[in-house]
Amino acid sequence: MPGDGVTRTGMGAESWSRGAGLVDFEARVDMSRLRAGRWARARAALADAKLDAVLVWKEENVRYLTSLRPQVIAGKNGVLNGALFTRDGVAILFISGGDRDRAEASMPWVAEFHTVPILEEPGLVRHAATAIIPEVLRRHGLAGGAVGIDLASKLLMDALGETCPGVRWVDGDAAMQAARRVKSAEELAVLEEATAIAEAVTATAVAHVAAGVRECEVAAEAMRTLYRLGGEYPHVTTPFVASGERMSPPTRLATDKLIREGDLVFIDIGAMWNGYFGDIGRTVVCGTPSAEQCRIYRTVWEALQAGIDAMRPGVTNVAVAAAIRGRAEHHGLAEHFLSLFIGHGIGCGSNEPPYVGEDIPGAAAVVLEPGMVFALEPLIWVPGVAGGGGVRLEDMVAVTGDGARRMSRSPYCEALLA
Repeated sequence: MPGDGVTRTGMGAESWSRGAGLVDFEARVDMSRLRAGRWARARAALADAKLDAVLVWKEENVRYLTSLRPQVIAGKNGVLNGALFTRDGVAILFISGGDRDRAEASMPWVAEFHTVPILEEPGLVRHAATAIIPEVLRRHGLAGGAVGIDLASKLLMDALGETCPGVRWVDGDAAMQAARRVKSAEELAVLEEATAIAEAVTATAVAHVAAGVRECEVAAEAMRTLYRLGGEYPHVTTPFVASGERMSPPTRLATDKLIREGDLVFIDIGAMWNGYFGDIGRTVVCGTPSAEQCRIYRTVWEALQAGIDAMRPGVTNVAVAAAIRGRAEHHGLAEHFLSLFIGHGIGCGSNEPPYVGEDIPGAAAVVLEPGMVFALEPLIWVPGVAGGGGVRLEDMVAVTGDGARRMSRSPYCEALLA
C-alpha cells in the first residue's frame, strides 16, 4: 500500500542507502512504522519472559523503546534517563530536566514524562524511588507485577525494594536483547544510512593518512565528516586510530604518535544515525608494506571472507568463529588473535549479543536468523614487525534468507593484498 515506507515494493529490506533526508519524491524510512515495529517486538518479548513491564536505564534500551535522543554526558550511562514500557504498549519517560521540555513538546508517542535527577546522590535517588517511580507503577497496575530492570545501582534497587514491596524485580535486559536481535526492514534501512556515514568517516580518515601526520589529526578529520553528515556520535567514544607499533599490541585510541613511512594504520570510528550504529574498520599502509605485513593482512582478509561466507540462517555464531579461526590457522597465525571476541551484534547497541568468537565461558551459542546484523572484526597482531604487525578488518554484515550480505562497501587496501 502507498505510505508503507521502505517495504512498499514487496521486495523486503533494501540493500542501499537512499539518503538521510526527508523528501517528497520517494518513500524512505517510515519512523512511525519503525517505532511501531519495535514496540510490537518488545511487547512479544515481555510476554515470552512473563514480564508485565520493563524499567530500563541503558541508553540503547531507552532509545529503542522511546526514540529519546538526549544529551549524552560521558560516564553517566544508566543514571540520566529511564523508560517504563508496559506489556500493553505504554511508553513512559523518566527524563533529565535538561531534556524534558524539548522532548515533551516533540515526542507525542510517549504517554508520560517525569523529571528525574541524576541518579547518584543518595538523597536524590531515594526521592526518585519514593516520590516518582512507585506512583507511576501504581497508576499503571504494576504495584504487584513482574517488572524487568536492565541496569540500576545498588542504591536504587535497595530503595525500590523498600518503596515497591509488591513488585517482583527481575532481569529485563535479556527480554530487551531478544526484542532487538532481529531487525525489521525499517531498522535495516536505518542501518544502511548509518553504514554509509561510517564509510564516509572511514574514507576521510584513510585520505589523511600520511607520513608526519598524527593519529589524533586523522581522527579529528574523520570526526568532522561524521558531524558534517549528520551523524550523532562515533561507534567508539574514543576514536580508534593506531599506527605502526601501536597495533602490536593494539592501542585502542588515537594518540599524538606521528605516522611514519612503512606504518600500518588501523582506523575504527564508525557512526550512529537515528539511534543505530554503523561499524567499519580498515587497515591501510603509509608507503610500501613489507612482505610480513602483507602476509598478516591477507590472513585477516581471508579469515573475514570465510566468516562472512559462513553466515547463513541455521548456522551458529560458533561455526562462524570456527571458519574465521580455521582460515587463520591455515596461514599459521591462529595463535595471534587479539584476546577479544571477533564479531558482535549491532543495532541500537554499539556492541550487542550475540557475539562471535567470545572465548570466555558462558558465551551463548546462537543460531543465526534472517534480519540479524553483525560487525565481524578479526584482529591478528604479530610482535616485532617494523612498522607494526597488527591488522584488523571490520565489515557490517546482514544475515538474509539466502546467506550473508556485506553492507559496508569501504575498499580493502590493494597495496597490502598485492
